[in-house]
Amino acid sequence: MFSLKNFTKGKPWTNWSESFVSYPAYYAPASIEQLSDIIKAHMKNGMTIRTTGAAHSFSPVALPEHSALSLHHLRGLQSVDPEKMEATFYAGTYLHEIGPLLEEHGLAVINMGDIDVQTLAGVVSTGTHGTGVTLGSFSSMVVKWTFVNGKGNIITYERDEDDLSAALHLSLGLLGVLIAVTIRVLPLYSLAYTATRENLTEALQHFRGDIRRNRHVEWYYFPGSEKIQVKRMNMVPVAYASEKERKREQRKLDLIENNLFEGVSKLCKWNPKFTGAASMISSHMISEGKKTDICYKVYPTSRRVKFTETEFAIPLEQFEACMEEIHSVMKKRSFSVHFPIEIRTTAGEHGFLSPTRGRESAFFAFHMYKGMDESAYFRWVFDMMKKYDGRAHWGKVNQYHETDITAFYPEAKKFNEIRQLFDPENIFMTPYFKHIFHS
Repeated sequence: MFSLKNFTKGKPWTNWSESFVSYPAYYAPASIEQLSDIIKAHMKNGMTIRTTGAAHSFSPVALPEHSALSLHHLRGLQSVDPEKMEATFYAGTYLHEIGPLLEEHGLAVINMGDIDVQTLAGVVSTGTHGTGVTLGSFSSMVVKWTFVNGKGNIITYERDEDDLSAALHLSLGLLGVLIAVTIRVLPLYSLAYTATRENLTEALQHFRGDIRRNRHVEWYYFPGSEKIQVKRMNMVPVAYASEKERKREQRKLDLIENNLFEGVSKLCKWNPKFTGAASMISSHMISEGKKTDICYKVYPTSRRVKFTETEFAIPLEQFEACMEEIHSVMKKRSFSVHFPIEIRTTAGEHGFLSPTRGRESAFFAFHMYKGMDESAYFRWVFDMMKKYDGRAHWGKVNQYHETDITAFYPEAKKFNEIRQLFDPENIFMTPYFKHIFHS
């Protein structure tokens, strides 16, 4: 995980899963003017610079080549417009900081994923998402972007039905360094959460109705098991859990989903033959329960067990067929994997590089414990997802650097043309992106 302390101590840059390591120069500007000067210097010297956010990524999307840039000192809430229901934040603000800041104004984010350690710049630039078929990613919440382009110029742009908005929607930090974003927000709300253990076949039959009846639905499928965990969340009036309830819930989470699962994962790493049994045991230890709390306390989950991940969005109408194929393969124990497959839904979006562009989507996230060989498993995932017109999440392991990007995103050439206008010297183009967009 990105850390200013690590840089000051001379430690290398690494992402959360520690799958990528780099030894860049680092910059942490305290003002927009400093940021502009840093970019101008890199343009002059022909060096690349990468905004790394919290580095909670599994692909090289945040991997710096020459220089790493942190927005750690450009954080906080700038302004609130209660009439428009909009809030403007510095882009270096961490997600876990946003909820309390908005709460002071009686407001809340529209949706979140289950991780809250990332920066706004990171989640907006990569299309980070939660779940909810009527809801989009973090990118979809943005109504205005302020960024410093590859020339060092400060630009503010409001969303419209145009190509620049479609490029900025999910820009991967290639048009410039985001310094502020204005997002749509909602009146403060709480979430009523339930987690249940259900039969896969029955859940498949009711899936379409379930995702329409509930604001948020999330599945955890344990490889080869007939049992799944289903999490549902719905908006309710503002209500707070007591600190006693929160601590009890956290202890339960730490025991089952962190400590016990870490032990099981180490056992599977030592002897992969145990993965089948581990998956079956995990499916019978599924955590069930209910809770109600303010929304930003319910969305995120503490994840301490390290893993690597790939995730694909497929058209929603392909969900059942894809899920049935996955289950058929997993029952044969073709792969040594015990991590559950996480399944979510989102609304379609219009960004040129959005995995959900033009279609309601189901996301399938595949994980492998850190240190275990994921190559065969992920290779099967990549091949299977081609059949279902799958598009990989940019922040997860993907093959975009190995294939023709227009096969996934027909408007990629248009995005690249716009990118070249804002970054003519390619200072944001690290080797990973040079293989994709061929500057």
